[in-house]
This record gives sequence, structure tokens and C-alpha cells, in this order.
Amino acid sequence: MPPAIATLVFFLGILGLFVLDRDPKARTSKALWIPVMWLLINGSRPVAQWLQMGPAMDSPEAILDGSPLDALVFSSLLAAGLIVLAGRGRQVGALLRANGPLLVFFLYCAISVLWSEYPFVAFKRWTKSVGDLVMVLIVLTDPDRNTAIKRLLARTGFVLFPLSILLIRYYGDWGRGYDPWDGTVRYVGVTTNKNALGMICLVFGLGALWRFDQVYRSEKSTLRTKHLITQSVVVALVLWLLGIANSMTSLACFALGASLIVVTSYFALARQRAALHFLVVALLLVACSPVFFEFGSSLTAAVGRDPTLTGRTEIWTLVLGMAGNPLVGTGYESFWLGQRLENVWNLYHFHLNESHNGYIEVYVNLGWVGIAMLAAIIVAGYRDIVSSFQRDPDTARLRLAYFVAAAAYSLTEVGFRMMSPIWIFFLFAVTGIPKARVPQVAAEWQAESWPLWPTTAGPVPAKASEPARF
Repeated sequence: MPPAIATLVFFLGILGLFVLDRDPKARTSKALWIPVMWLLINGSRPVAQWLQMGPAMDSPEAILDGSPLDALVFSSLLAAGLIVLAGRGRQVGALLRANGPLLVFFLYCAISVLWSEYPFVAFKRWTKSVGDLVMVLIVLTDPDRNTAIKRLLARTGFVLFPLSILLIRYYGDWGRGYDPWDGTVRYVGVTTNKNALGMICLVFGLGALWRFDQVYRSEKSTLRTKHLITQSVVVALVLWLLGIANSMTSLACFALGASLIVVTSYFALARQRAALHFLVVALLLVACSPVFFEFGSSLTAAVGRDPTLTGRTEIWTLVLGMAGNPLVGTGYESFWLGQRLENVWNLYHFHLNESHNGYIEVYVNLGWVGIAMLAAIIVAGYRDIVSSFQRDPDTARLRLAYFVAAAAYSLTEVGFRMMSPIWIFFLFAVTGIPKARVPQVAAEWQAESWPLWPTTAGPVPAKASEPARF
């Protein structure tokens, strides 16, 4: 099939997914398109790279300078998001007050800019990280949180996966890469490398599987059939892409998250507090075994990986040996900059820019203080997820799947990094919702004609007996 015809077919296919998934009765704010755009960009490539207008990030100096076009795009989305949240002040305030550890962590990241060797660059990166939190808050303060998260996952997945297959099959210069050593084909799709392709399959694939399970257990109807078709297509695309991406970390974490969704859906016992603790600990021990336990080496070999986890253990030793102040680190997102980055590049044939471990990444940038704050977020978030199984088990199981997947993913990849989809959905998972329902301005939002500007309508009082929802 000629590429032009294939492009038309895939475009019609994407349009068909949106049409089939449409629910006329569901209402969400138009502002939801802001986090959708944020995720579409961060789940694929920077705008400057798509347009081939930005500088090549092939030197430490170019990385310090960044891309003016991308800075403009992200600043515009962040500004739009802040305007939306300004019109939802009461809801946002209630959410922030309920998530003290998360706020303290972001505040500490901002303070760490002061001891960075490149404070201006560190501050710009911190500003982008605030954008991740802003996007999460836009979804969680939507008049219907459940529908908002469903549409966020659907709108993003409907675009990223078909386009990845289109690029891989018909536009090889974009969708495929080659290993510089042996010339092996690497499938990247809309992303820039195979691990990034695996990561978006993990994140949005779990969302599609969760949605499929949710629809499958609902009452039979024409709408149910349409939704089952759309989610089945997305899950099938995800499995195909995971198969060719050869990203074992993403595949393993997808299996962990999927098993949690299935088990907690069909076994009431698994939703009990003690059983949840057992499941999470058991799955995390399985994920940790190749890294920390000798018996895990056989599991690593079974999936075609060497005991060094494809050289990761060597990278960890190198990075830890170059770490700065063990207490406070080198400053927010400042480790992979300047002379330190150049020294690492001189040791490898490729441009290494991450430690392939989310916990080590936090340590070298923020020190033990950052690790302690991340641990506080994990503990508080997990406690809220488990308790939410009593209030809203449907979304609780999705939150738990993202929580475990992100914790396991970060053992061999950088999961806790700004503007990464796995980090953004980890924030979704650990952000606690107050037990007393956040006041909604439903009438105002349903009537809004332009998402960026708040109206003057007053808030609608919430029902005290209505449970909190994710």
C-alpha cells in the first residue's frame, strides 16, 4: 500500500475510534484537551523535532541552551493550565492541602535549584515539572473525574498507537532506527527510542485494559459494544507494539499492572486490605529479584537479558561514583549537564543521559533528602490507594496498577523524571483525594464555552453523603 493511502486509512481509523468511543451523556471540561496535548507531546517527540526546526541535541552546550520553540509550546500549555486552575481555586486548594508530601517534594526541588551548577537551566526544568502537576490537577478537578481520566487515556492512546504503527510500517525514517554497532533494526514509532515506545505502551496500555475490563463488566448495550471494540483495538495495538519494541522492562511492568487489574476485578478477596498488601509486596519482590537477589539471574536469562541488565549495573556504578553531595545532590535535574555529561559521553559510543534507575536518578539530583521525600510520597500515596478501594474500587485498581508499574519500572529505567508519561501517571496514582468531596462547580463547567477563562457562576454545594472519587 502506498504511504499516502496508508496515511488516509490510518487517519480514518483514528477518527473511527473517536466516533465509536463517544458517549453523548458524559460531560467533561474542554480544558481536558490541555493535558491531552501535554501527554501527546511528552509521549512522542518534542514539537521542534517533529517540525525539524530545533537544534540537534548532540552536544552538552546544545542541551544547556535547549529549544526555543519547545520552550514556547510548553510555556503556552502551562500558562493555559494555570488559568484553568485559577478558576477552580477552591477545588485545587482542597487537593493541595490533602497532599502535603507532594507539595513539600516540589518545593524542595525548587530550592535545590540554588545549589545547581546551572541554576537557570535547573529552574526551567523545574517549571516544566510543575506543568506535570498542573495537568494532573486539571483532570482531578474536572466535574467528572472518572470520565476525565477515561477520556484522557482514550484520546491519547487513539493517536499515539496507530501513528506509531503507521510510521514503523510506511515511514521507516521516522518510525525505525538502527543499532550503531550491529545494524539491528530498532522500532521507535512516534517516540525517539525503543524504551520510550515500550513506556507509552505500558502507560496507555494499562489504561486501555482497565477500561476494557470496566466496560466488559457493565450491562449490555449498544454503547457497551462500541466501547468494547475501541478498547480491544487499542489493547491489540499495544500488545503488537510491545512485541516488536523489545523493551523487557515495559513488558514486565505491563504484566504486573495487568495482573493487578484482573485479580482485583474478579476476586473480592483480593480487594481486602491484607490481600492487597500481600499482592503488592509479592509483585514488587518479583520485580526486584533480577536487581537485588541472586535467584533473579535465572529470570533475567529467561527473557534474554544478561546478568548486568544490558549494561545497567555498570552504568549505576559509574553514576554513583560521580555523584555530588550525598545529602542534597547536584540540584534539580542538574546531574546530566555540562562537564559531567561530556565525561560520560566520552566513555560510551552513544549519548547516555540517564542512569537507567529512577531511584538513583533522584539520589544524584536531590540526595538522600530527595529520596526521603519520594519515600514519603510513596507511603502516603499507597495508603490513599488502598483506602480508596472501599470508596471507588474501579479507579482504585487503576491507581494501584500505575503505582506498582512505576515503582517496578524505576528499578531499571528512569521513571521518576519530569514530563515522562510514567511519572505523570504515577502522580495521578499517588495524589490523594479528600474523603469529603471537593466542591464542584458543575453548572459553571458544563456551560463553559471556552476552557481557558473562568466564568462568574457560583459554586454548587456538594452532597455530604457522596463519596470521594479519583
